[in-house]
Amino acid sequence: MQISDIAFGTTDWASVEKTEHKGETGSATWQTRRFGDIRVRMVEYTPGYLADHWCVKGHILLCLEGELTTELEDGRVFVLKPGMTYQVADKAEPHRSSTAIGAKLYIVD
Repeated sequence: MQISDIAFGTTDWASVEKTEHKGETGSATWQTRRFGDIRVRMVEYTPGYLADHWCVKGHILLCLEGELTTELEDGRVFVLKPGMTYQVADKAEPHRSSTAIGAKLYIVD
């Protein structure tokens, strides 16, 4: 990732618009900022959320609250708890997320 042409700034996430994205079950609420080609999101998944697709976008993801289960298309499963991260490259390993109890994430992609 090359970070360039972004002036110093702060984000008050309480003032960033929320958008809802339905999953196969449950939903996700996104708050999104863009800095050039970099997208930064605060994402909250409802309890019982299951993604409706296999994602091939690369991310760096930090679990802030709750618990997130990430399944890779090859069958491996990883569970993130608060303070844990994962990272994956674009088009590297298709993955999808779910959560039984809900989760709040900070995602850079």
